[in-house]
Amino acid sequence: MKFDMIARDPSSRARRGRLQTAHGTIETPVFMPVGTQATVKSVSPDELEDLGARIILGNTYHLYLRPGAERIARLGGLHAFMHWDGSILTDSGGFQVFSLAKINKIEEGGVVFQSHIDGSRHMLDPEGAMRIQGHLGSDIAMCFDECTSYPVTYDYAAGSMQRTVRWAARCKAARTREDQAVFGIVQGSVFSDLRMSCLEQLMDIGFDGYALGSLSVGESKDEMLSVLETLAPALPEGAPRYVMGVGTPEDLVEGVRAGVDMFDCVMPTRNARNGMLFTSSGSIQIKNSRYADDPEPIETGCTCYTCRRFSRAYLRHLFMAREILAYRLNTLHNLHYYLALMAGMRDAIEKGTFEEWRGRFYSLRDGAAEAQGGTGDAGP
Repeated sequence: MKFDMIARDPSSRARRGRLQTAHGTIETPVFMPVGTQATVKSVSPDELEDLGARIILGNTYHLYLRPGAERIARLGGLHAFMHWDGSILTDSGGFQVFSLAKINKIEEGGVVFQSHIDGSRHMLDPEGAMRIQGHLGSDIAMCFDECTSYPVTYDYAAGSMQRTVRWAARCKAARTREDQAVFGIVQGSVFSDLRMSCLEQLMDIGFDGYALGSLSVGESKDEMLSVLETLAPALPEGAPRYVMGVGTPEDLVEGVRAGVDMFDCVMPTRNARNGMLFTSSGSIQIKNSRYADDPEPIETGCTCYTCRRFSRAYLRHLFMAREILAYRLNTLHNLHYYLALMAGMRDAIEKGTFEEWRGRFYSLRDGAAEAQGGTGDAGP
C-alpha cells in the first residue's frame, strides 16, 4: 500500500491524498460503501463502479459465520467471490462481536461469543481475526479491538484501551499476507488522554494506517467532534486516517475538515431502505404524503440514475407498495449523493477553497430549514 499527499487546504486541516492498493487507486478523502456480507445491499458491483466507488468495506464477523472465510479463500478470495475488482477493507469483527452476539465474554486471549444466527459458540482473538482477513484477501485489514459502548467509566475505558493495544501487537505479529495493509485502531472512548496514550502506543508498534474506533456509539455530537478535532491532527501525517462507522453528511464534512481521509457508514444504504433520501438541502422521507403527486426527481440537478428517470411520486408509490425496486433506486441515489459529496470536497481541497465550500454546504441546509419553518424534511 502506498499513500501520497496531493494537496492541503490553507484554512483548515483538510487534506487531499491518493491511496494505492493492489486493486487500484483510491482518491481521498473517500467514503467506503459497506458490503457487510460480500454485497452492498441491493446494488451490483458494476453499479458501484459506475457510481464512482473504488473501495468498499467487508465484514469479518459475518463472513466468518457465513459462508466461512476458508470457503471464500477456496473460491478465490473475497474479490473473486463477489466479483469486485476494486479495493476492499475488512473490519476486524470486534464491533459485531460486542453489538450482535447473543452472549460474549471478554478474556485476555480474545472474546468467546454466541452467534446471532444459530447460537453456536465461537472464539475470536487477534490471531483469528488476522487469519480470517488473510483468507478473505482484503487489501486492508483492521486490528482486532474492543469497541467500547457509551456511556463507559474512565477506569473501564482505560483497561479496555490497554487490552486493545496488546491485541494490536498480536495482530501485527500474526499478519499472514505481505500484500495486505494493516491498520491499528485508536480506542479510549471520549477521554482524550486515553485516546492519545493509545495512539502513541500504536505508533510505537507501527501500522500502515490508523483508525478512530468507538465513535457514533451513543455519545453526543459535541463529544464526537471533540475527539475528532483532538485526535485527527495527531494521527501520523504520512499514513491514511480512518474514522470508523461515521456517519451523517455533516459528520463527513467535519471529519474531512479535521484531517480525516477515510470513512464508512451504513447510513446511505440503510436509510435508503427506510425511505430516507439525502439531498444538498437535507433529507426527505419519501413516504410522506406530500410526494404522492410530485413529478420532480429527488433532487433537481442530481445526475444519478434514479433522479434522471423517476419522480418522487413514483418512488413513493414503490416504497409504499414495498416493491424491491424502491430499495434499489433509493440506494443508488443515496450512494451517489455520498460519493459526489466526497468528490466535491476533494475538488475544493485541491483548489484551496474548502472553507468556502463548507459554508455553501451549510447555507443550503440552513436555508431549507428556514423555508420549512424549522420543521419538516430538511433534517440532517
